[in-house]
Amino acid sequence: MLGGMTPDVAAAADRIRPHARRTPTWRTEVDGRPIVFKLEHLQLTGSFKLRGALNTLLASGSPDRVVTASGGNHGLGVAKAAQLLGLHATVFVPVSAPEGKVRRIEAAGAKLIRHGDTYAEAVLAARGTPGFYVEAYNDPIVIAGQGTVAAEVVEDAPDVDSIVVAVGGGGLAAGTALASGRLTVAVEPDRCCALRHALDAGEPVDAEVDSIAASALGATRVGEVPFDILSTRPVTSVLVPDQATLSARDRLWEEFRLAVEPAAAVPFAAWLAGDVPGDLACVVLCGANTDWTP
Repeated sequence: MLGGMTPDVAAAADRIRPHARRTPTWRTEVDGRPIVFKLEHLQLTGSFKLRGALNTLLASGSPDRVVTASGGNHGLGVAKAAQLLGLHATVFVPVSAPEGKVRRIEAAGAKLIRHGDTYAEAVLAARGTPGFYVEAYNDPIVIAGQGTVAAEVVEDAPDVDSIVVAVGGGGLAAGTALASGRLTVAVEPDRCCALRHALDAGEPVDAEVDSIAASALGATRVGEVPFDILSTRPVTSVLVPDQATLSARDRLWEEFRLAVEPAAAVPFAAWLAGDVPGDLACVVLCGANTDWTP
């Protein structure tokens, strides 16, 4: 068993091991300070979402017909997981979904349906479609799958005292809180912060979605299951403006040639701003599904 894992996360690690990559951790320095990066953007599909999708489908007995809704990365994770397991997937996306993510979902063999202006509208349509519905984040089995990211961090870098992750619906952050035994630093764009609103209100509530990272982090409200986990464990909530996110993304490319999407740069932006407690943090670079233009 990898260090720090709960039984559910340990079971998830065993299930997904034959199919998912174990992504590297990398120790380096930025501005004279030590930092550990978890290079999860190198995961199959370019995102951690594959882990939760695989765990869900394998734990459910690999249902033949799978359906989900997504702003992009989750849909791609489900499409690839279904392809790896020989299943049929249908993915609903809002009409605003980025073309690069839509193209990759179709390339993974899924049937893609554009529906509605928002993720919530795509979810309603998907839930009315026959098949096994795969939650994006509001499910314990999905969360356990995402927790395998942090479990690998703890085994590879046991001296880290915090793990810094981007938050949309809360699945990755909740999995990190379950799996690591470290402080979870949950970072959101300052105008796309469903978790912060939920923590302030004491329950999940609707929040605005207005960010350069909205295609990956644009949940209208944090999931109830992730919120129950995150509100009862050591978690620090941090907000960053979009300009800081873009600057962090550009630094990752210019200094390290790490090409990530804006959502993946959100936690690094918080670390650069000095908003991450502790002596040694691991910043999770969670996705790379972006299209670069000259």
